[in-house]
Amino acid sequence: MKKTFLLVAACVMSMLASAQIFEVQSVQELPGASFYDAKVAAVSPAGDYILMTTQSSNGLQRYDMATGQLTKITDAVGAGYDVKLSSDGKEITYQEAFMGKDKLMRSNIIRHTLPTAQRKVVAKDQRKLDKLMVSEKIVPVLTNEEGLLYVTYAGRKQLIAPLGTDQGYIYIWGSLSPDKTKICYYVGERGCFVCDINGNNNQFIGFFCTAAQWYDNNTLISMRAEDDGHDFTSSVIEAYTLDGKRQTLTDKSMLATFPYAIDGKIVFTTWDKGTTYMMTVK
Repeated sequence: MKKTFLLVAACVMSMLASAQIFEVQSVQELPGASFYDAKVAAVSPAGDYILMTTQSSNGLQRYDMATGQLTKITDAVGAGYDVKLSSDGKEITYQEAFMGKDKLMRSNIIRHTLPTAQRKVVAKDQRKLDKLMVSEKIVPVLTNEEGLLYVTYAGRKQLIAPLGTDQGYIYIWGSLSPDKTKICYYVGERGCFVCDINGNNNQFIGFFCTAAQWYDNNTLISMRAEDDGHDFTSSVIEAYTLDGKRQTLTDKSMLATFPYAIDGKIVFTTWDKGTTYMMTVK
């Protein structure tokens, strides 16, 4: 109880110098989801489980919020990168990366079904990930391929590059809004932006808004990190709104990184210890 109180107090103190977006109600450690170099890969739509991976996005494990148990899904390289969940959370689609005979990285696309843990190979030996669909339903899917973003929708694949491609920009941390109408992305030396599903109406959000994920259709949760050229020296979780507000949610001493959010909950891990926390906000 004392530890929880101190964590909440640290978060509240860090918010005093920025705009109010959320009220932090609690910060709870999730021991069962914590391990060395842990990182959150995704949170289920219902919030009943968390997918955990490593800082290198290798392997995938499912943390059950009700039981506190951590169950391995795969040890595959790259499995924690760009994981896709179906709207009901029953299908988890991920990639298993490997080196092909041509010395190029390739992926098998795997669909893991709950609660049976059935494993199905959706596509083999892929260089492009436009087949990374979570179901046979027609829904927009955002993928990152070799530093460029693509939206696949109704059988049509569209390049999303609002800042252009002629200057060698690398587009990373692409994220699709809950209503599937907006895309958040980051470009090094330019910062974080939001555009519409067609790559138009580009809006600058912030230079330090990194690894952003959507909380709702108008709010982003991100990390603001500082480093010494080798490792993070500080990192905080922040919230941004599309109308220009920003709020710091954690203290620098926590080294909080790579958040995911869903309906009143923000889940993140600490860079130095791999401790997983769940923050409740309103």
